[in-house]
Amino acid sequence: MEIDIFRSWKLVDPESFNIVQRAHWVKLPYWIFIPVGIAFLGSVTLIWFHPEKSPAWAIWGCLFCQLISHILTAIFWGPWQAKLSRDPLGSQSPYLQKIIKTHWVRTALINLYAAILFVWTAIVVDS
Repeated sequence: MEIDIFRSWKLVDPESFNIVQRAHWVKLPYWIFIPVGIAFLGSVTLIWFHPEKSPAWAIWGCLFCQLISHILTAIFWGPWQAKLSRDPLGSQSPYLQKIIKTHWVRTALINLYAAILFVWTAIVVDS
């Protein structure tokens, strides 16, 4: 979803861009912030409360994926999105281009997080 959303923004004319982006921002708390917050709290909680025979690499791998995603968002994607929201170039903004070129990293981290949880579950259930 994240990769597709930003790519589709390139198709929006610069005059309508802010309208589309504002509609996107309204949905962020429900579609992104709350689920990501719950996932992060879950990763932290699993350090102390986890099923027996949970591999340490899985516990720390989940937290690592979450932390790196949040750190990169704070350093790169968050500031770029803030600058994009003020850029009159809209869909032609260099900030949108930066997001599109690099956002696959965040998507890869979230998918790695999911893969670790899947393998971890299989290991624990199989035990």
